[in-house]
Amino acid sequence: MKYMLVKTYGETAHCDLPLPEWAPEDIAAHIDFQRALGAQLAASGELVDAQGLAGPEQALIVHSDGRSAPVVTDGPFPETKEFLAGYWIVDVDSPERAVEIAAQASAAPGPGGAPIGEYIEVRQVMSAPEA
Repeated sequence: MKYMLVKTYGETAHCDLPLPEWAPEDIAAHIDFQRALGAQLAASGELVDAQGLAGPEQALIVHSDGRSAPVVTDGPFPETKEFLAGYWIVDVDSPERAVEIAAQASAAPGPGGAPIGEYIEVRQVMSAPEA
């Protein structure tokens, strides 16, 4: 069973300080944690893919009616309080294992090394219907 674990950037259960305001050593520890989690999931054979994403200042919103040129809107989007920061796609034996991994990701260290209680969305990857 494949699941996407979605990481958003914004306030967490235990930290409302934006990441750019963290001490450099706290940012480094957070990134090291993310890399270690990815390595652990790769070693167990559960990792399909994991990526961090550029910030909203580099985002584009595109929409089209299919006939005329697409409309493209640049970021940043100040009305957005949170944005997609990254994801993991895991292939696990059960939904419970996906939740277990999400809980581990949620406890990533923040300022002073304290777990931040990040909100991680867990969604099963669905296959297209048979033709």
